[in-house]
Amino acid sequence: MIFFKKYKKTAIVSIVIICLIVIRLILPTIVLRYANKALANIDGYYGHVDDIGLSIYRGAYQINDIYINKVDSATKEQTHFFTSKNVNLSIEWLPLFHGKLVGKLVFNSPQLIFTKNKTEIGKVAKDTNDFRKILKSFMPLKVNHFEVNNGSIHYVDGTTNPKVDIFLTDAHIVAQNLTNVVNKEQELPSAVTATANIYSGTLSLDMKLDGLAINPTFDLNAEIKNTNLVLLNDFLQAYGSVDVNRGTFGLYTEFASKDGKYKGYVKPIIHDLKVLGPKDKKDDLLHLAWEALVGGVADVFKNQGKDQLATKVPIEGDTKTAQTNIPETVWELLRNAFIQALVPTIDNQININSVNNSQPDKKPTILQKVFSKKKGTHQ
Repeated sequence: MIFFKKYKKTAIVSIVIICLIVIRLILPTIVLRYANKALANIDGYYGHVDDIGLSIYRGAYQINDIYINKVDSATKEQTHFFTSKNVNLSIEWLPLFHGKLVGKLVFNSPQLIFTKNKTEIGKVAKDTNDFRKILKSFMPLKVNHFEVNNGSIHYVDGTTNPKVDIFLTDAHIVAQNLTNVVNKEQELPSAVTATANIYSGTLSLDMKLDGLAINPTFDLNAEIKNTNLVLLNDFLQAYGSVDVNRGTFGLYTEFASKDGKYKGYVKPIIHDLKVLGPKDKKDDLLHLAWEALVGGVADVFKNQGKDQLATKVPIEGDTKTAQTNIPETVWELLRNAFIQALVPTIDNQININSVNNSQPDKKPTILQKVFSKKKGTHQ
């Protein structure tokens, strides 16, 4: 009895340590079984995780080698949809100083595949509730920091000839302050930046947003530069029955949204385009004539000095309707070709304050005058 009293504290501490070690050893297995059960029961999908590691001391755990496939309801055939080598879920420590307990979510080497008639963007969007439930069960905290390292996004269409598989690689995406822990006085307190490689070209995106707003509220700039069109010939052949021998593609865009309305533009620019080349001698006569027509039209409407084919497509509307200004688009095409080349850069014309403001005193173009309806007609 005296011996027990003498070493009572030591015994209790030892028991507690042993219990913690046991919990640490068996907890990953318990969490892994729970995760795989949850992933196997997503309506219309099937997922699996190979391993889960815990870092209790820093409030984090890692999901290793996860995949989610789309399951055909009739044939039970699975189509690849999402994989990731590693997913880190942890407490974000800095917001604790602001009195907020929020999470950090980091995907390492993820791959997202949208497949025509299988996992198209619209269909996946309808299934987001199940994904949100799974994510919430994995990460019960609100995600304040989201990051993607070395990601890739594919679009696959196996119904065409040739088969289409276009993709961007080396994607790095960082979204910060999504729950508005800091900078609460700013209208757009959260930030998203992204970069990626696209067929020898680059993509960059910069967006400010209010992630807690009821209606989408954001200000976005993005650009694609120096994409090699020759590497996209399978896509061009499948959907346009044309391939190119030379050319680079760029796209510049700005969009802003507020109070259920949005406004922006898309500016595509093609440099140094050559459709016909030596390899086209093997094409049949009909296909050769079609490519000659496409190349000829492109030559007519390109700016000869800059050797570029370009236009600018203004788009604005609300959550129910979208309006594309066709006369303005045609005018910009002609202006680039015959008057002044469009500049391959973002124009810095759109921001969150311009969504509800139309440009005053802007003179209509000739095409807008021609295509616009006269007052008092067609009532």
